Amino acid sequence: MLRYYSYSACGTCRKAKKWLTERSINVEEIAIRDIPPAPEELRFALDSGIELKSLFNRSGKDYRELGMKDRLPHLSVDDAISLLHSKGNLVKRPFLVSPKGALVGFKEDAWALFFDCN
Repeated sequence: MLRYYSYSACGTCRKAKKWLTERSINVEEIAIRDIPPAPEELRFALDSGIELKSLFNRSGKDYRELGMKDRLPHLSVDDAISLLHSKGNLVKRPFLVSPKGALVGFKEDAWALFFDCN
């Protein structure tokens, strides 16, 4: 099963969920604020080619309040993953994990390519 982390008030998450539903792609939907992605899933995303900074919701309130713009370049990968796992609001959403790889954010072209829906 694909794990789909989202936030119900996020318009981009709703668009992505609609896109998945229209293509009959079943996911286990998880509230990212309540249950952030596991450290293993975040590492898997990095191993899938996603850059560390791309895992962060850089337009979010928590990112600004924690001064992440200045802190992030100096964080180790382990510390960054620990922080992302501890605060679901910091994770860029939607965040999707499948056996094939991970996706962060919603760009329809990238998702279509990932799911072979061209």
